[in-house]
This record gives sequence, C-alpha cells and structure tokens, in this order.
Amino acid sequence: MRRVAGRWLAVALVASMCVPMAARSQEKDFAAERRRMVEEQIRRRGIERPDVLAAMEAVPRHLFVPESVRDQAYEDHPLPIGEGQTITQPYVVALMTSLLNLDKNDKVLEIGTGSGYQAAVLSRLAKAVYTIEIRAPLAHHAEQTLKRLGYDSVHVRIGDGYQGWPEAAPFDGIVVTAAPDRIPQPLVKQLKLGGRMVIPVGKFFQDLMVLTKTEKGLERRTVIPVRFVPMTGEIENK
Repeated sequence: MRRVAGRWLAVALVASMCVPMAARSQEKDFAAERRRMVEEQIRRRGIERPDVLAAMEAVPRHLFVPESVRDQAYEDHPLPIGEGQTITQPYVVALMTSLLNLDKNDKVLEIGTGSGYQAAVLSRLAKAVYTIEIRAPLAHHAEQTLKRLGYDSVHVRIGDGYQGWPEAAPFDGIVVTAAPDRIPQPLVKQLKLGGRMVIPVGKFFQDLMVLTKTEKGLERRTVIPVRFVPMTGEIENK
C-alpha cells in the first residue's frame, strides 16, 4: 500500500509541475517574439537607439492586449483593445519614443493612455510618465496592468488630454497617441524649453510631427504619414 500511495504521489507531483513549466515555455516564446519584433520590425527600419530597442524588447506587449488577440501581440500592425481604440503597431511606438530623444531624468506626458503599453515603454527611458486617457474603462484597465507589472513611475489620470496635466508641467517630452486636426496650445505651453512633442496631426490623412520648443517658437518637422484614431473631447469644440 505504501508503494501504491507513493506512486500516486509521484504522479500528482509531476502533474502539478506541468502548469508552471508550460507557463515558462510560453513566456520564453513571447520573449523570442519580442526579439524578432525588435530585429525585423524596428532595427531594420532604422531605429538604432540602444535604450529604445532595449525597452521594446523588455516590455511584455502581449500583457497589454486582450487575450483574444494575444497571439498577434508582436505582429506588425495595430490591435483592438476595446472602446473603439487600438494599440499602436510596434514600429510606430518605437519611432515616437525615439523621436522624443529622452534622458533618464526626464518627465514625460502622454495623451491617450490606451492599453498603457506606450507608457510602459516610456517609463524605461524616463524618470516619470504622466498619462491621460479620456475613456474611463481603458484608463482603469491600463492602470491596473501597469501596477501589476511594476511600472510604478507611471501616473494615470482619467480626463481630457487637450488641457494636459498643468500641475505636473513643464514636461521634457510630450507624446500624443490620438490625432488632433491642429496642435493643442495648452500642450505647447506645458512643454519645457528645448523639449519635444511628437504628435500626429490631421483629420483623415495625418502627418507624424516633431515639435521642438525654442526661444523663437516651435520648430516643426514632418516625419512620416500615419493613421491614428482622432483626438476627442474639448478639441472638437475649438
């Protein structure tokens, strides 16, 4: 009887080990997907900043998307995240992050939290990230995900991004992940002298722009054509 019991115990122990081993195997697959994403979608398209590449490889993008599309998390296209919104394709996230030219002591404002993924990437390059989402369900979910994954330097607020986050200003960088048809002036005021804003501007057709605040005003540079969801809220009434 002891040997029979012992044999059953051994089987139970092996079975209990299968779940964590499977989870580790799956995580290894996602890590491999991240490396492939960085190499094929980002580095080969000319993004070379080591800190940006490292951040893109480190942040688990699959944990910021719904389970129904998790197997596509590292593919080269946007994905739905609910509320009619999408998570931006990896290359564009890396491009916008690189264009900010951040330093580890910088403070960044993000307009359009979405899934929280872009904020997580930014947090690996900057000292603090302030992110605003107008849709409460998305903001709550993103905040929970960020906290669960240990991104403690990210501060989430529900609100209209048009007015920015005045009490935390000025910012070294501002990234806007929804497209206004013109540049929101409250955000320009909250940008530090010498700071950069990366923003898609336009209605149906949009240009990704880099705005640098100088003593003489804004220097503007158009980077590539893009397609983002429109910025909603107060700007629609301006």
